[in-house]
Amino acid sequence: MKWENNRESDQVEDRRSSPGRGRLGGGGGKLGLGTIAVALVAGWIFGINPMTILGALSGGDLSPAAQVETTQGPTQAPTDDMGRFVAAVLGGTEDVWGPMFQQAGATYQKPRLVLFRGATPTACGTGQSAMGPFYCPGDQKVYIDLSFYDTLRTQLGAPGDFAQAYVIAHEVGHHVQNLLGITGKMDEMRGKVSQREYNAMSVRVELQADCFAGIWAHHNQKTGNILEPGDVEEAMNAAAAIGDDALQRKSQGQIVPDSFTHGTSEQRQRWFNSGLKTGSVQACDTFKSASL
Repeated sequence: MKWENNRESDQVEDRRSSPGRGRLGGGGGKLGLGTIAVALVAGWIFGINPMTILGALSGGDLSPAAQVETTQGPTQAPTDDMGRFVAAVLGGTEDVWGPMFQQAGATYQKPRLVLFRGATPTACGTGQSAMGPFYCPGDQKVYIDLSFYDTLRTQLGAPGDFAQAYVIAHEVGHHVQNLLGITGKMDEMRGKVSQREYNAMSVRVELQADCFAGIWAHHNQKTGNILEPGDVEEAMNAAAAIGDDALQRKSQGQIVPDSFTHGTSEQRQRWFNSGLKTGSVQACDTFKSASL
């Protein structure tokens, strides 16, 4: 992926040098990587927020209102290659969504992207590195511990810088959904429908974010010719690696479709490709699509 000459966003908070990794308040036991891994697998299988599971396993409360004690160091723009790569990808998303919102008569509110190590406080509770990248609508920030890219490469078999960029563009896609009111509508449905129905809605949300990531790639290719041979294959491979069916098959040897929350490998690839080919928000309406 050609990113070195791209505009770097000024919306990146680099907390990696913070001396405090964050400590969970509210009592409870310590959280080791094993506990976090259990929470991740359970979240993938049962469609439960890993923060909720971590709170139950630790005897504490990881809800947005939970107390978080942390020593926060200064935030600054990244200067290392990986940090600059993230800033360049984020800048590319801004260059796509800003004009698209403007054409629709609206203003795009840029999300901030936080780089951290270990743990960090968020408006959605304490973010843990083992949770992988996530978007918090409460503070409109994307959180990434860059060690996830090692996991993506070595454990999930999805190497490559374009695969890494796809992950960022997907999380920014959730920010776009938040601005469009989709996230709020999902929150309104929580508790009003069965868990199975809510899972099915969650799949449509995640597939739309994949499609939005494709929109980012489409327009950045048109304006900046960012794609190199093999880049699209890297993104498709990443989408396949994090499909619900692939994760469940790897973790438990069988799949449980009713518990899917993100979509199958094939679905994630197809919706990313839809955004990549068309560059159109209308082509990403997973909620009106009869077939995912």
